[in-house]
Amino acid sequence: MTDIRPRRSVLYMPGSNARALDKARSLPADALILDLEDAVAPDVKETARAQVCDAVAQGGYGPREIFVRVNAPDTPWGEADLAAAAKAAPDVILIPKVSDPETLSSVGHALRRHGAPERVRVWAMIETPLAILRCEAIASAARDATTRLSGFVMGTNDLAKETRARFTPDRAPMLAWLSIAVAAARAYDLDIVDGVYNALQDEAGFRAECEQGRDLGFDGKTLIHPN
Repeated sequence: MTDIRPRRSVLYMPGSNARALDKARSLPADALILDLEDAVAPDVKETARAQVCDAVAQGGYGPREIFVRVNAPDTPWGEADLAAAAKAAPDVILIPKVSDPETLSSVGHALRRHGAPERVRVWAMIETPLAILRCEAIASAARDATTRLSGFVMGTNDLAKETRARFTPDRAPMLAWLSIAVAAARAYDLDIVDGVYNALQDEAGFRAECEQGRDLGFDGKTLIHPN
C-alpha cells in the first residue's frame, strides 16, 4: 500500500538561519522547505548550504516531510547545491524556475552522478510564464524515471512579478494559471501545493485563499511564517 503523506501546510524556512532550522523541528507543519534560494542572500549561500545539509543529516524532524530548495541549476550555486543535497538525502529536492522538461532531465542525471539515494524525489517550482505555457510538457517528465519528478509547487509571487499581474483577494488574474498547473499535475499523477499568502495579519483572507486552493484541487499550501 502506498503511504499517503499530508501536505496541507508546507513551510519555508531560511537556510541561513540556524535558529530557524532548529525551531522547525517543533513546528506543527506537514512539510518543511529548507531554503537555499530566495530566502538566502548571495554572500551567505555557502553557509546556508552547509547548515541545511547538516540539519537534514542530523534529523529530528519527526514525521515532517523535508524538502531542500536548491538554487537553479544555471546559477553559480546550482551544481554545488545539487551535490550537497544529494549527499544529505532529504525527502525532496525542490528545483526553482523550471520552465522546460530538459531542466528536470539534467537534474535527474546530476543526482545520479552525485549518488542521491533512489528514495529522494524531485519537485518543480512553477513560477514563470514559460512554465505555465509548458506545464503539460514539464509534468510529462515524470514518465522518465530518471527525473524523479513527483510534484509541483506554485511560485505565485514570482508569477505575479513576471506577468505584472495584480494580487487581488479572489486571485482572478491567476485562476487560469493555477488551474492549468493542477490539470497538468493530475494528468501525470503528481502532487501539487499552492503558493504563499503574503498578508500575515489577515487571517480571514488567508483562510479564504486556503479554501480556494482546496476547491481548485491543490493538496496544500506553502507558507512563509510559522503563524
